Amino acid sequence: MDNYDAIIIGAGHNGLTCAGYLARSGLKTLVLERCPQVGGATLTEEFHPGFRNSVFSYLVSLLDRSVIKDLELNRHGLTLLHRPGGALSILENDHMYLPRDTARAQEVISRFSKADAEAYPEFESMLGDMGTLVRGVAKTIPPNFGGGLSDIWRLLETANGFRKLSTQRQIELSELMTMSIGDVLDRWFESDPIKGMYGFEGIIGNYAHPWTPGTAYVLLHHVFGEVDGRTGAWAYAKGGMGAIADSLANSAQAAGVTILTDAAVKEVVISNNKATGVVLEDGREFSARAVAANAHPQVLFGQLIDPALAPEHFRTRIESYRSESATFRMNVALSELPRFDSLQHDQTGLVAMQNTIDICPSLDYINTAYEDAKRGGWARKPVVSMCVPTLLDDSLAPEGCHVMSLFCQHFRRELPDGEGWDTVKETVADGIIDTVAAYAPNFKSAIVGRQINSPLDIERKLNMVGGDIFHGKLSLDQIFSLRPVGGYADHRMPMKGLYLCGSGAHPGGGVSGIPGKNAASVIIRDFRKR
Repeated sequence: MDNYDAIIIGAGHNGLTCAGYLARSGLKTLVLERCPQVGGATLTEEFHPGFRNSVFSYLVSLLDRSVIKDLELNRHGLTLLHRPGGALSILENDHMYLPRDTARAQEVISRFSKADAEAYPEFESMLGDMGTLVRGVAKTIPPNFGGGLSDIWRLLETANGFRKLSTQRQIELSELMTMSIGDVLDRWFESDPIKGMYGFEGIIGNYAHPWTPGTAYVLLHHVFGEVDGRTGAWAYAKGGMGAIADSLANSAQAAGVTILTDAAVKEVVISNNKATGVVLEDGREFSARAVAANAHPQVLFGQLIDPALAPEHFRTRIESYRSESATFRMNVALSELPRFDSLQHDQTGLVAMQNTIDICPSLDYINTAYEDAKRGGWARKPVVSMCVPTLLDDSLAPEGCHVMSLFCQHFRRELPDGEGWDTVKETVADGIIDTVAAYAPNFKSAIVGRQINSPLDIERKLNMVGGDIFHGKLSLDQIFSLRPVGGYADHRMPMKGLYLCGSGAHPGGGVSGIPGKNAASVIIRDFRKR
């Protein structure tokens, strides 16, 4: 049996981040990945001859600057391609593109509402302030209920950040943490296009309607990121999101980490309430003084560990942990760019298309998609968020051709009347394509290949229960000190030497690397105490 200081289960970006930090602290570290390649959701594949794209996650913003710097990801192959603006919203016989320049964005918004154009700078300023605060909170290890002095200190640090906000910002933060995205946007704006654009940020990867309490927080979760110091900015990884995993793996291996693929873990060995190693499905065994799981909490306690070994209060909460994001993910290979009816396909139009292209014209549109999915399993007119990375990265497709990512809501993991995703997913994909083609008539004929991942595919391929891209719903009862379970928010699980280093820990999903980095800091601290 091979012995290690630490074993990481799962070579997704958080597992690789955790391993990189552990190795740099001098710990002998092993990473075990059940798939043939590293990456998890940060994966690039050739899905049609000559066409490559990010398979699941597809944009960079939340990836923490300290992770990039500490693990020297740029030196190990990561290049970020900056997008010129924000989102392009496709409307019926119209569109709305918001450039980063506030004055120019106001000119665009004023076509729909002069009052909204006047409100926009303060709204953006508010989001910027909140993004900065939430980024700081996201990077901390939450205090545990019933914890000791260190937990009290972390609670005071968090409260101090809140105290530094103006009274108005404190009120706004409290509202954003508790209200629905619809109610917040109704307070700020009057026109549908801008409410639809920001409303999408409250339901992305979140099975909810716009007036579900707590959905405003999901908007905050998506604006705490930054690219080169610009809060809320987004970028592409050159070569697709797999470049992030590859750079993390290269960095970890350079620090001495051993990475094994095709190495599915069958069981975490628990002896005298302590994690002592793992057994693989092929029978191999590895021992370690610490085991960190980059896995969904219900996979760790349910598939890899018998939940009966955990305390009852922990077990019951893990069993009721809610996990479903209602996401359907597609890639298409294109012989030409889609030509949206309302958009001029000149240089200005091409610049707009370098950003996210959304079909989400109003809050009512989102609500209809939700109600459709609630009744029939999926939205007949879905919310669709598209990206064409080949406008900035021509390495992904043959010359003159393009790839497009489609991230779609709402699609239930469990379908009514005994239907199964393997039976209906092609039909559902056709419906998504029809939705886009209604605004871009050449879209359907331009498609030469496609890659489909239903909620069931996401669950099977990534071991994400319910197809949840965040490893659990980002609701008020499943964030910060309550993630994944109250009393265990500091990455330490009920068994000694067992840690959670994936998105089931604070701050949740998204390609940030923060759960992996913070878990590593806890493990290193515990080793120093021994």
